[in-house]
Amino acid sequence: MNLVAVFLDTLDVTLPVFAMVFLGIGLKRVGWIDQAFVSTASLLVFNATLPTLIFISLIKADLDSTFDPGLMLFFLAATLLGFALSWIWAIYRVPQPERGIYVQGAFRGNCGVVGLALAASLYGDYGLSAGSVLLGLVILSYNTLSVVVLAAYQPGKSTDWQSLGLNILRNPLILAVLISLPFAGFSVRLPDWLMTSGEYFASMTLPLALICIGATLSVKALKSEGSIALGASLMKMVTLPVLATLGAWLLGFEGRELGLLFVFFASPTAAASFVMVKAFGGNAGLAANIIALTTLMASITITLGVFALRALGLI
Repeated sequence: MNLVAVFLDTLDVTLPVFAMVFLGIGLKRVGWIDQAFVSTASLLVFNATLPTLIFISLIKADLDSTFDPGLMLFFLAATLLGFALSWIWAIYRVPQPERGIYVQGAFRGNCGVVGLALAASLYGDYGLSAGSVLLGLVILSYNTLSVVVLAAYQPGKSTDWQSLGLNILRNPLILAVLISLPFAGFSVRLPDWLMTSGEYFASMTLPLALICIGATLSVKALKSEGSIALGASLMKMVTLPVLATLGAWLLGFEGRELGLLFVFFASPTAAASFVMVKAFGGNAGLAANIIALTTLMASITITLGVFALRALGLI
């Protein structure tokens, strides 16, 4: 396959995902959807359709092939190293009040929506199942590290580990993973009508979530604090994905495992980072800038990344 064919094949993977994001921008601009719709739809996705998608993906999965302790261990180690690198860089390059926001924006990816959508586009059922398993670790590590770094730079805010633990345990995505494991492990078969209904309901998740991401973006917000937001965005979308993917390849990961790791690490900054910054009384505008920039950059950086990995025969 020549490079042109590889690139066109890559666009078949990434364009459907980012087309939904830009569709969300367009629908919001012409007034067909508003902030009330986005808020309601986002709650529906987080609390119901995405947990349903994860549950169905896992109970249909072959856990022998999708549950990979080595993959999960590498993801955790690479996340911790990326977090540490971002924090060290922020100490020398970012004003103290903005360091926590910079670090969170630089390492916390939107794996639950963009990462999962790309994994499904790349690898179908395997991408959904393996990505869903990995999401449990994503939620635990991202939430814990975000609280630590934000508390470190927000006066009067301390890390409430009990509250953090309860919030994580009550997270619908974590619950979906935990509830699905006995069904998958013991091969419990649900009635066909229930599975079909669940699949109808779950099928709304990724397009609806991606449209909401697009509708939330504010290009106007990019006018302030551009240098810090740009620095965090470049760290998130270029530096850390390149280092993590290179490290994974050097350790022997290849094929769909390497591709899954890349799209998770290359995902734009999670919208949840904005909510957490507001809860800590930080600069929510800067957090919004980072989310907007990384999301806009993702259509280019992820497409080029997948193309490069395919052209090199690595995925």
